[in-house]
Amino acid sequence: MKKIVSILAAVLLTVNAVSAQSTWKVDKYHSKLTFTITHLAVSDVEGIFKDFDVTIVSSKPDFSDAKFTLVAQTATVNTEIEKRDNHLKSEDFFDVAKYPTMTFTSTGISKGSGANRYKLKGNLTLHGVTKPVVMDLWYRGTITNPSTKADDAGFQLTGELKRSDFGFGSEFGSPMLSDEVQIKANGEFSKS
Repeated sequence: MKKIVSILAAVLLTVNAVSAQSTWKVDKYHSKLTFTITHLAVSDVEGIFKDFDVTIVSSKPDFSDAKFTLVAQTATVNTEIEKRDNHLKSEDFFDVAKYPTMTFTSTGISKGSGANRYKLKGNLTLHGVTKPVVMDLWYRGTITNPSTKADDAGFQLTGELKRSDFGFGSEFGSPMLSDEVQIKANGEFSKS
């Protein structure tokens, strides 16, 4: 009998833990996924992805146990120069016909330096290659949106990737294009 009671208690605890989790969806009107790369070692070129989805699942109000999932449509890369965007979509870079998405799935989160700062670890898949990456995450707070009356949370993610880790644009080495690519994402999320 004790064994049955223990099993039932474990099941109830698991159900309660799962039900306490909240899912947050990105508000695309108030979010942006950007990158910066250096051209000829003297000029920075910036770009964005116009179509991406991010979901956060967390059971803690400070998001210290959050799990992030991102899917960006590579064909929506935009640097405000059509010729350059078409080149980025080609086999030389994103090869959007073969690799239509770039994905990130977090594998862990730990405290960083400073209040509401974290190190977000995860697997990034780009150009058919999956590699572990670590990004800096700043949880900017949660408020009740006066328009929707729903809870909204804000985050900023920053970090650096190396193109060479993903075999991305390998024909265009430094100083033509820096190997390092700076990533910055600002996101507003609504609790669903």
